[in-house]
Amino acid sequence: MGTPVIRCDGVTKRFGATEALRGVDLVVDEGEVFGYLGPNGAGKTTTLRIIMGLTRAGDGRAELFGLDAWAHRDELHRRVGYVSGDVALYPRLSGRDHIDYVGHLHGVGRPPEAAALAERLDLDLDKQARQLSRGNRQKLALLLALMTRPELLVLDEPSSGLDPLVQREFHVLLAEHVTRGGTVLLSSHVLSEVQRVATRIGVLSAGRVVAVEQLDALRAKSLHHVEAQFDGAVQAAPFASVPGVRDVRMEDGVLRCDAPQTSLDPLLKLIARHPVVDLNCTEAELEETFLAYYSTPGGPGAA
Repeated sequence: MGTPVIRCDGVTKRFGATEALRGVDLVVDEGEVFGYLGPNGAGKTTTLRIIMGLTRAGDGRAELFGLDAWAHRDELHRRVGYVSGDVALYPRLSGRDHIDYVGHLHGVGRPPEAAALAERLDLDLDKQARQLSRGNRQKLALLLALMTRPELLVLDEPSSGLDPLVQREFHVLLAEHVTRGGTVLLSSHVLSEVQRVATRIGVLSAGRVVAVEQLDALRAKSLHHVEAQFDGAVQAAPFASVPGVRDVRMEDGVLRCDAPQTSLDPLLKLIARHPVVDLNCTEAELEETFLAYYSTPGGPGAA
């Protein structure tokens, strides 16, 4: 195997009395889309800022392409497309002005890909940044990250504010980037987005990486809230015996419980043995899944 595109070894970071990162170990290999998941406040943004050389780790080491992320940040920025979680643009500059400015910093002038990207993202390049909606500011940030065809994309909540059609096109652009040999580190707390694009995921909880798994493994653990109303009295005990099912409650003929995806089939088959009046099954918020399977003592860290 070659040198990982991203490597973090024992990265820690404090902000005053708050320990935002606690010995983060992370490896992202060339050609993969790595989903970096965790509830808001877990420390995802802090990790990405250290990887980008925008803030310095208190301890440990972060590397991009085998180079120290802090010591070589200027050189590395030319190889990376970055979208921050809080997009900052020059309010009086148009989209076209931003393209020229960022292109100049990369030494490529106005990249020919910029116009095509603007069309695919449905973005008006003639408007000043201060005139753009939140979604259009996000589109411009994505365009600026993609237009130089970087080797690595580091994206912090990249689809925030995008409408569903643009999100779909963005996912296509990520697939094209990987097809060209690029790598993606995508931070998000939205499981559905990561499921569409990632090949592997790391789970951050309270400043620690508590799991690194293939996407299918996380999907199998995704919690679902199940509610079934029966026509008549039904005992709760059999449902509690289904492996993986938790928090079983029965009240006035209504069963409520939580179950991972792997438990849904046996649970629903058991429910179907009784006369059912109504049934509802919804996927839990990602943060609930984290708290159920990956939480660590001490509560959430700072982002």
